[in-house]
Amino acid sequence: MMYQKNWEHPNLWESDISTIYQDFLKRKTQLGNMGGFDPLWIPDFLFDFQKALVEWEIKKGCGALFEDCGLGKTIQELVIAENIARKTNKNILILAPLAVSYQFINEGEKFGIEVKRSINGQIHNKITVTNYEKLHLFNPNDFECVICDESSRLKHFGGATQKNVNRFMLKIPYRVLATATAAPNDFYELGTSSEVLGALGYSDMLSRFFNQSDNKSYRMNEIKLLRAAKQPGKHYAKLAYRASQMIGQWKLKPHAEIPFWKWVCSWAKACRMPSDLGFDDNGFILPKLKQTDHIVIPKNTPDGLLFTPEAFGLNQEREERRRTMDERCELVADLADTNDYVFIGCHLNTEADLIEKLIPDAVQVAGRHSDEEKEERLLGFQKGDFRVLVTKPKIGAWGMNYQHCNHVITFASHSYEQFYQFIRRCYRFGQKRPVKVDVVSTEGETNVRTNMKRKSKAADQMFANLVKYMNESTWLEKEKYQQEVIIPLWLSNNKKSQTNIPSIMATA
Repeated sequence: MMYQKNWEHPNLWESDISTIYQDFLKRKTQLGNMGGFDPLWIPDFLFDFQKALVEWEIKKGCGALFEDCGLGKTIQELVIAENIARKTNKNILILAPLAVSYQFINEGEKFGIEVKRSINGQIHNKITVTNYEKLHLFNPNDFECVICDESSRLKHFGGATQKNVNRFMLKIPYRVLATATAAPNDFYELGTSSEVLGALGYSDMLSRFFNQSDNKSYRMNEIKLLRAAKQPGKHYAKLAYRASQMIGQWKLKPHAEIPFWKWVCSWAKACRMPSDLGFDDNGFILPKLKQTDHIVIPKNTPDGLLFTPEAFGLNQEREERRRTMDERCELVADLADTNDYVFIGCHLNTEADLIEKLIPDAVQVAGRHSDEEKEERLLGFQKGDFRVLVTKPKIGAWGMNYQHCNHVITFASHSYEQFYQFIRRCYRFGQKRPVKVDVVSTEGETNVRTNMKRKSKAADQMFANLVKYMNESTWLEKEKYQQEVIIPLWLSNNKKSQTNIPSIMATA
């Protein structure tokens, strides 16, 4: 091979530039699903359906477990981690929400699996658990497997957490996702999980199975006109432009619905009860759940109006909540006036502060608290150190076990995922008493309540489809593109012609 000096960069040869650029592309390429191995250890303490899921995941190598809350995802993840550690003799990293890492340690001690917690990037054991917020302190080259607990945090394509986790896991051979709310907003959010696992990327999934809404162009033009004309009472004119873009943007192609669900089932297993997998539900049938909707009718109407109108858009909804804060919080305090444990969810800091003031024995977990303080209070409620816990669902709705509490109070929300997860902290396997859920909203939050019902129905339909097609899965390979890489003129010593580099394979 002839080596030519690059005179504008005298320390680099053109062959060096070729190698550097090829290495750069390889680093950006997602490692595909390489397959797993036969399990080395399936302990007897697992239920039969858990053994089936663990065995499938280990043989798969990279896969997702979409199981309902309380079906034992924690111990399943630990058994998977232990098998991979024994097989490879390399390190395993478990990512978990705040305070949940302690539950992994406790479960590990209970079942003889050694797990160590790290929040500074140091590795002290084969299996390490940490919080998502500490991921940047770790080196992906140190791990053979990454397990994402409550992986619904990856649902937002382009979100910071999704990007960080996806980049971290690019070259990780074994990957596991576990969550009860796989795609709480719409089906296309499953593409972020697929991408992290090394299957089809998010964009590839959309182009293969989805179409943009037929009326999108017309609808977006209408939004612009309404906003420009500042017409009152028009729903889309009052939404953020970015939010209005996403409404109804994607829909499954008519002929692609069944292939889509078969494809999802090739890298994911789903169940809400053991019977979904053909096993007995004995021991997993929960007591009754009673949800009561409380609609607050404010004493005073908005300024200049004779009645309370429906709130459209986040700005109006926030204003409605602020206007009715005292009445709503007083109702929550009345509902929580019992001698039993109560778990209360809020959306605004001012709501939580007021409720904490109205309920003398309440303890709040807020964003202003340090991670250590949050963990101490979340775990304190779990231990029964105090009677009432007040927090935002986005802080305290993930992974914790509060079966000692059977009373949940929360405000209506657009986030079905947070609402569902918040309730399931108490309504889960191990709960012995009927669970009471009080949902408080205002007269003007009609659209919020309607949206919650829509998302609940969509989530049920998603699980139904996953269960239906689990035995008819279809694996799709990512397309591979081969193209010639060309050194740009400013890197070449020949200004008249660009230097060609041998073709390389890049996985899209």
